[in-house]
Amino acid sequence: MKITLLAFVALTTTSIAQLNPAAAMPPVAKKIPKTTNLHGEVLADNYYWLREKTNADVIGYLEAENKYTEAVMKPTEKLQETIYNEILKRTKQTDLSVPYKLGEYWYYTRTEEGKQYGIYCRKKSSLEAPEQVVLELNELAKGHKFLGLGLYQVSNDGNLLAYSLDTTGFRQYQLHFKNLQNNVLFPDSIGQVNSAVWASDNKTLFYAKEDHAKRPYRLYRHVLGGKNDEMLYEEKDELYRIGVFRSNDKKFIFLASGSSITSEVRYLPSDQPAGVFKMFLEREANHEYDIDHREGLFYVRTNKNAKNFRLVTTSVDRPEQSSWKEVVAPRSDVKIEGFDLFRNHAVVTERGKGLIQIRVMDFLSGKWQSVDFPEPVYSAFPANNPEYDTRLFRFNYQSFITPNSVFDYDMGTGKRTLLKETEVLGGYDRTQYMSERIYARASDGTMVPISLVYKKGIKKDGANPLLLYGYGSYGASSNVTFSIPRLSLLQRGVVYAVGHIRGGGDLGEQWRDDGKLMKKKNTFSDFIACAEHLVKEKYTSKERLAIQGGSAGGLLIGAVLNMRPDLFKAAHTAVPFVDVINTMLDESLPLTVGEFLEWGNPKNKDEYTYMRTYSPYENIAATVYPDILITTSLNDSQVMYWEPAKYTAQMRVTKTDRNALLLKCNMGAGHGGASGRYDAFKETAFIYSFLLNSLGVEK
Repeated sequence: MKITLLAFVALTTTSIAQLNPAAAMPPVAKKIPKTTNLHGEVLADNYYWLREKTNADVIGYLEAENKYTEAVMKPTEKLQETIYNEILKRTKQTDLSVPYKLGEYWYYTRTEEGKQYGIYCRKKSSLEAPEQVVLELNELAKGHKFLGLGLYQVSNDGNLLAYSLDTTGFRQYQLHFKNLQNNVLFPDSIGQVNSAVWASDNKTLFYAKEDHAKRPYRLYRHVLGGKNDEMLYEEKDELYRIGVFRSNDKKFIFLASGSSITSEVRYLPSDQPAGVFKMFLEREANHEYDIDHREGLFYVRTNKNAKNFRLVTTSVDRPEQSSWKEVVAPRSDVKIEGFDLFRNHAVVTERGKGLIQIRVMDFLSGKWQSVDFPEPVYSAFPANNPEYDTRLFRFNYQSFITPNSVFDYDMGTGKRTLLKETEVLGGYDRTQYMSERIYARASDGTMVPISLVYKKGIKKDGANPLLLYGYGSYGASSNVTFSIPRLSLLQRGVVYAVGHIRGGGDLGEQWRDDGKLMKKKNTFSDFIACAEHLVKEKYTSKERLAIQGGSAGGLLIGAVLNMRPDLFKAAHTAVPFVDVINTMLDESLPLTVGEFLEWGNPKNKDEYTYMRTYSPYENIAATVYPDILITTSLNDSQVMYWEPAKYTAQMRVTKTDRNALLLKCNMGAGHGGASGRYDAFKETAFIYSFLLNSLGVEK
């Protein structure tokens, strides 16, 4: 099979391709029809063959798309280089993370200028002690295009390290063991490991292993140096995934099994590694819970009789629900997102009105105190807090204009201490920028929050270029974060906006439920409402509005482009989930079965019919679309490369315009793109250059 080329002519004056007419010959994939009969309908897929990863013609097509994209983008090479250098100049390349204490050691990560990856280190007893390099990722990355660190678990005595590496991008994690007393690797090595924890004996490790569809489904017990690991549990329900973790006081090991809506947890004293896990509470449909332990009590975050969760306690000896005692009552407008337990304090992380709230309870006095935050739009989350017997709670704080800041909070006095704020080199002045939150009215009257950041002094005259980001799936909140690379957009007058649309968790569990399954299209209409509101309020205009989303957010972008292609000037969709029906019909793929609870199962007629109305691949129309950049990776295990490839191929032969349609495939990475930080900076500079060029910002 050969890849044919089709010349595009009569390019519009706004198309990127016009900047290099010689590049205006995109590859066109051959059509090899494959039909599927479903619910009395015949579904035709002309590009099903692109799934054949080992087929040389598939690789040839992807490489042809990359070459075409490179050629079209060639006029932006200077801009790409400029933005890349801006990112480098603002980034402190040789840097050190805030150390945290675990046992006798202080642990931290540092970076060195010119090196792609972090260096994991520790010092014994004092920060003035000699440094021990625990893991040098730059050395481990040699000979690989990609390197991802998964597990990083130190034994209780500090002598052993269990860590896992992925060298493909496909989340193919291999577990290794290292003797930290002499820096020698053990011969033990285990593949397909998802999570793992040490027992208290400092030689036994419990780990979860994945099946062929990358679902963690079996729990094993491994004794260092042993040859035959014992399987302790197998989760046979394909809707469920398992994970293993440890209580903050280190006294219990928990085996959690759950779907996106139902939980089940077993527990084992960590000083009894040869023992048998006991059931805490058997699964019950639509009951989600998670647990921790403190001073003889299990603490349970549960949505039993509490849509947005409540916090209860129960004795280890009597875990049944009849013995539960409520610590934090449920509220309709505030969701409990998590909790951290210490000897004398509990920290509860909540979300209300789309913003994180952190509250601290003193067990001795029973009093609560709230951690206050200074800005109207921000994010704050617990940091690494491995010590149980401590008064200090560490958290991260950031906003659109405040770089990530690490604080220690004294849970006794309420005093907070800034340990580090990410340094932005080159004279960053946060007073130059403005951040705010506004609301758009959705088609059903729902008010949807929008967070914005822009350079002070802009006029709301419709002339500003604007980039609107969205996600809206899985109950994941679109948190406000600081970004050094984003400064390159803001400095050029771009307004950056985030739509906190339904399907995400920004406004609680009902917000999540109102954007999934048979209500999924609320996600798309919310995003369109946000875009229309930004135009109406003259933050931008249709001619200067770009949109962006990745993964499930790529589905969002694909869907709204089909619904309202006239509303946007440009779009960037990253690793996009755009082939919804075909993917959800293939239960051999990673994630598919568990995703039925988010999207539905197309084998059910009603759910299929609804999916069919919004799935981007099936709804590409013969109409005018804006400039589109699609980015993906060959080794993505979450959204297979062929989804964006098929989408590109179908879009190219269907749309009626001559606007830019570019596919860029990283041939050596996974879902998150390049693993090295400098390579990631280059990818960002490329994307920004595309968007700026399309929006008419060329310097």
